[in-house]
Amino acid sequence: MSRDLPPMNALRVFDAAARRLSFTLAAEDLGVTQAAVSHQIRGLEDWLGVALFRRRNKQVFLTEAGQAYAVAVGQSLDQIAEATRALVRSDNKGGVLTLSTMPSFAIKWLVHRLGGFITAYPDMEVRLHTSMELANFSKDGVDLAIRMARSIPADLHADLLLEEDLFPVCAPSLTRGIRPLAEPSDLRHHVLLQDVGISWASWLAPLGLEGIRPQRGPGYLDSALAIQACMEGQGILMGRTVMVEEDLRAGRLVAPFPQRVPSPLKYWLVCPHDHLTRPGVRAFRDWILAQAEEWSQSHPKPP
Repeated sequence: MSRDLPPMNALRVFDAAARRLSFTLAAEDLGVTQAAVSHQIRGLEDWLGVALFRRRNKQVFLTEAGQAYAVAVGQSLDQIAEATRALVRSDNKGGVLTLSTMPSFAIKWLVHRLGGFITAYPDMEVRLHTSMELANFSKDGVDLAIRMARSIPADLHADLLLEEDLFPVCAPSLTRGIRPLAEPSDLRHHVLLQDVGISWASWLAPLGLEGIRPQRGPGYLDSALAIQACMEGQGILMGRTVMVEEDLRAGRLVAPFPQRVPSPLKYWLVCPHDHLTRPGVRAFRDWILAQAEEWSQSHPKPP
């Protein structure tokens, strides 16, 4: 044993006695005799060469050195206890995982897949926090976040999760109305819904359609709300593969034109670098990257 480290049992006894300021009550907490506590304290004082307690009229008081040592020992034992609890949770694949993402992504892509992770890790409590705000990992207790961005700052670990294409979508009725959508130039006769953060110019400009001046429709901060308005026939929406795939498959939406362009924004799985040591983070990261790869394989990019 290192000369710099006193016996662990003596430190546990000292911590209990310092908290209770009573050898008798400390003995009750530890399930030992009062004589055993007194013996351990005297042994620790001899080892340190410092008096930790003053004894007076069957009462004990911490010396000035004892007070300072009690704070340090108590904090160290708390850290050991927390590390032990974390290790046990890791071994049992349990614990709490807090994930932050955009509401629309949760509704349209993540939630109906999340049951697979919960089934694989039944002892893991998953807390899904939906917000348009960036996660503040140092304050809000978030373990991982999923966000849309062109790139991620270097101070965060980032895994590229999903890429998608942009293309107009609408309710089926708009392809058969008074002004049917037969070709992109027909967009000038329709209201274009605005999904905030996704510019119509991202699709129009690469196709040389900048001259179209359609009626500008309402803007939506939440993509899921924009999609709902689109399904109700309120206008044409710039669809995104990840967001509209289920509604296209179900026939609630249609893509009137074949032209697609890559979105400049990508989905990223992000967290502070040191979060990767957390068992729950590692488990979820492996799982969702596999889910994303499966999705990408079923949605290959057009040549």
